[in-house]
Amino acid sequence: MKTAVLLFVVGLCVLNATSSLKICAFNIQSFGEAKASNKKVMGILLKILSRCDLCLIQEVRDSKGEAIQALVKDLNRFDKSNSYSFVESERLGRNTYKEQYVYIYRSNVLTVKDHYQYPKLEEGTNETDVFSREPFIIRFNSPTTLVKDFVLIGHHTSPKTAMKEMDELYTVFKRICKKWMTDNVMILGDLNAGCSYVTIKGWRAVRLRTDPKLRWLIGDEQDTTVRKKTHCAYDRIIVHGREIVSSIVPGSAQPFNFKENFHLTEGEALEVSDHFPVEVDLKPNHRYLLRHEL
Repeated sequence: MKTAVLLFVVGLCVLNATSSLKICAFNIQSFGEAKASNKKVMGILLKILSRCDLCLIQEVRDSKGEAIQALVKDLNRFDKSNSYSFVESERLGRNTYKEQYVYIYRSNVLTVKDHYQYPKLEEGTNETDVFSREPFIIRFNSPTTLVKDFVLIGHHTSPKTAMKEMDELYTVFKRICKKWMTDNVMILGDLNAGCSYVTIKGWRAVRLRTDPKLRWLIGDEQDTTVRKKTHCAYDRIIVHGREIVSSIVPGSAQPFNFKENFHLTEGEALEVSDHFPVEVDLKPNHRYLLRHEL
């Protein structure tokens, strides 16, 4: 009996240390053919992405659609202990400049339940077409975490209209909660939510900011930029819902400074991106993990 209890406690300690679920969001600054063919850049990207169970990639700019396929193929070679898949949005933008959102995830850990491209407003409606690139939304089933079912709303704002887009994200959030009958939502991405793109007065009109039920996990004082001369909290993670809020590992929401962690010069880091990824961990479901892993 004592041995069984001891093994259970040891098992809990091991699982607690290793089995949280890491969710990331990374603006890889014009990710396309050039970066995909740069072995040094791809090597760094593989080290960054293999830290994440799930990552929202932004600024994918590849009309041929081959760069992401190459990245995920290389990721599966690099991290053989996991299996990676991806879900991509359509190419989005108001003119010839187009971007895609891509969710890269460990398919041995997570299951996609649904995904939804927020629609572009048709001409002639009474509503204003606020978004430069409409949000891309995905719903996951996660048996290994305390919160089993959650939705991610991925978005990359246009800097000039960042505050209007953040406010309109509140409408998206409310519609998704109703559409999929869920409260457990995470909004993440490069929202340009800092420095010259936001104002103190303007924040008061941003519903995403003023609703007390929405928790902003990346604070205004944090720096998600690579350049030493900038200090801006552009990239954010925002959560809503009792289950997902209580599932957040305290202190885990941070930018990941790959420049320092991988001992890169500023120039080397900027070849990868001018943004750091932001990340947060969800608490593991110990009962599930003990049944399936010990």
